[in-house]
Amino acid sequence: MGFGFVVARFGLFLQTMRMGQPNFPARTYGLSIWFGTALIALGIIVNLLGARSHVRLIQELNRGGTGFNRPSSLAIAVAVTLAALGLVMAIYLVSVRQTRPAQVENSQQNSRENSMPNHPENGIVTISSHHSVDQTVAKLEEMLKAKGVKEFALIDHSGEAEKAGLPMRPTKLVIFGSPKAGTPLMIAAPSIAIDLPLKILVWEDADGKVWIAYNAPAYLQTRHGLPQELAQNIGVVETLAATAAE
Repeated sequence: MGFGFVVARFGLFLQTMRMGQPNFPARTYGLSIWFGTALIALGIIVNLLGARSHVRLIQELNRGGTGFNRPSSLAIAVAVTLAALGLVMAIYLVSVRQTRPAQVENSQQNSRENSMPNHPENGIVTISSHHSVDQTVAKLEEMLKAKGVKEFALIDHSGEAEKAGLPMRPTKLVIFGSPKAGTPLMIAAPSIAIDLPLKILVWEDADGKVWIAYNAPAYLQTRHGLPQELAQNIGVVETLAATAAE
């Protein structure tokens, strides 16, 4: 019965092992509860059979006989069952501990490959793009045109560096905005003019991976004290960046 209780709580133990690991989603272990309950029920049956066997043994001893002429089949069956179950649980625990570090490493590696650390203190959001720098910029320009948003400038930093005889990986900055959306912002908080028009930076790192960076709208809202009802005027930058990255 005690072992059944341990097995029933075994799922909770495994869940606790995974707590604090963002790469391991929460799981339920209902099977361990049913298995443990079955063992508790088996323990009750064993107790009843043991009591019955004890009574029969006392009766036989009172008649002058001996109850030790053969081993207890019940005791042997219970011992073998518990030993087998304990071995299975031990093997499973070892396998969990061995595979978990590898899974963590793989997940962290994938995270490093598909994202770059963002910096909430300066409001910069960085996401990966599935296209080259030129292709990503082209998608941005197409979307701006389709939405009727004006592109004020496309600054080719790497192109200018090449003209100066300096090596630089592809790096381009798209500057865009809409007077209808930006003017109310600058009237409400004139300091935001230093961050307008909106900008999206697209660049290629040393490994050939392309990244997109922009100022988080929430950061700009907090930085300049923008009213909540005007925050949506700069929210388009998130949609544009996410769509261009796909």
